[in-house]
Amino acid sequence: MTTDSKLPLLVETLTAQRDAFLSQWTRTVGEDLQGRLSLAELGRELGELYESILRALTGGELDSHGENFAETRSLLIELSRNRARQGFTPTETARSVFALKEVLEPTLTSDEKGAQQYLQFARLLDDLGLLTTEAYVRTREEIISAQAEQLLELSTPVVKLWDGVVGVPLVGTLDSARTQVVMEKLLQTLVDSDSTHAIIDITGVPTVDTQVAQHLLKTVVAARMMGAQCTISGIRPQIAQTIVALGIEFGDIPTNASLSDALRQALKEVAEDATEEIRGLL
Repeated sequence: MTTDSKLPLLVETLTAQRDAFLSQWTRTVGEDLQGRLSLAELGRELGELYESILRALTGGELDSHGENFAETRSLLIELSRNRARQGFTPTETARSVFALKEVLEPTLTSDEKGAQQYLQFARLLDDLGLLTTEAYVRTREEIISAQAEQLLELSTPVVKLWDGVVGVPLVGTLDSARTQVVMEKLLQTLVDSDSTHAIIDITGVPTVDTQVAQHLLKTVVAARMMGAQCTISGIRPQIAQTIVALGIEFGDIPTNASLSDALRQALKEVAEDATEEIRGLL
């Protein structure tokens, strides 16, 4: 929609009754949000939005995608992102825009000219309301993605078990994305702690199939390339039977039934390595 001859009348009405419209708009949205946002903060947000809409209309345009509404779109996107972070729903966020239609309807629909203005303006507010929903959804997706990455980091710890020995206790399913995180954290910890032995404990992994085995092998190979000896612990009887049934080969990778057994073996190897170093110095 472009310039309309009736816009001056709409602008005049919105300007003349600005305080009344804005006050009622703030109260209506405040009731929808059930006091979870102060009226002072809400009034400031809606006041800026009201003024930006009024300036765009003064420019003679009713196209929400037009240049005149660039500021309005920016304010709505910021409002939507804030609402998403604050935990409001998409409906509550969109209502911040749609409530203005309810506020204006009694005044603008009192005569035929006003009704025509209201219908045009209502379509504009519908478009702006949809914009808030789109911005809200994008923000929520970003938040969920960031939380998923944080959970992935927390679910794949690499801990120092002893001088020269680090452990990777795995819990849950091991997929490609998680394998990459485990590999990166393990290699970095080996460098930071100057460790020579790594124990990958799969006690908390419910099942081991061919794909999980491949992921484990990739991690072991990467650690070996850093000069570390790797052991896989937590091979329970059910896991052992599954591995044999699937014909999975771990090759020369040491395996243990428990983490304690793997740690005992790693400490023995660390002690032997230390002894050999001492002999080499004599």
